[in-house]
Amino acid sequence: MNEEQVIKKTKILNTRESLKKDFVKLGIKKGMVLIVHSSLSSIGWVCGGPVAVIQALMDAVTQEGTLVMPAHSGNYSDPSKWQNPPVPKEWINEIKKTMPAFEEDITPTSGIGVIPETFRNFPHVIRSSHPAMSFCAWGKYAREITENHSIDYSLGKNSPLERVYDLDGYVLLLGVGFGNNTSFHLSEYRATNPKTEKLGAPILNKGIRVWQEYDDIEMDSDLFEELGEDFEKHSKATIGYIGSAESKFFRQKAAVDFGQSWINNKRAQL
Repeated sequence: MNEEQVIKKTKILNTRESLKKDFVKLGIKKGMVLIVHSSLSSIGWVCGGPVAVIQALMDAVTQEGTLVMPAHSGNYSDPSKWQNPPVPKEWINEIKKTMPAFEEDITPTSGIGVIPETFRNFPHVIRSSHPAMSFCAWGKYAREITENHSIDYSLGKNSPLERVYDLDGYVLLLGVGFGNNTSFHLSEYRATNPKTEKLGAPILNKGIRVWQEYDDIEMDSDLFEELGEDFEKHSKATIGYIGSAESKFFRQKAAVDFGQSWINNKRAQL
């Protein structure tokens, strides 16, 4: 959707202050730990664009809270596994040899929207060190959530997702569906008998670029919309609007626990 189309669909101007009111009305409070997945265009035209959205979120949780967003860079991964689009097989070895190493300060996010990419560059935002599945955080628990992000099993134990779970944080799906809810990946890790795979990415080891292989599970976000629908039926999720964006707000722990049981049932049927 281009900017002209966004303007035409916007009935009331969205500003930093109006968005803060919408966040508070939805249930977001001072001191919360909050993971946000987002679509800027779904909100409608925003005065100040992604900067205003982020500032409004910060205003709502305050520095006593913590704001967390994915900072994934999925293209920093094994090119032999790329599907959308794939690359010619004869390129793969050269890509693995020459792809720049992941660096927290300069590697851009990919495929997750303009809001998290803008957030990555905000003052006092800290990024975790995983080359493909990093997160950024700002506020009281930012360092605790992002430090020592394990390269193995990237969204499981010793990941930012687990630390948000331990802090009893919340999730905001801002104009996006449950397919974007990365916290369900934590459910996949905690469910029984996940399939494992070997992955790889370019990282810096003592300042030297190396291709690092690591262990992870085979993740399947294609199930998340169906899982999310069942979660809504059985658990408490608040649905409301941020600007024009239909949004969902819920406790992360409730979603992860429900998802773990749901995935266990699915795997038992296979």
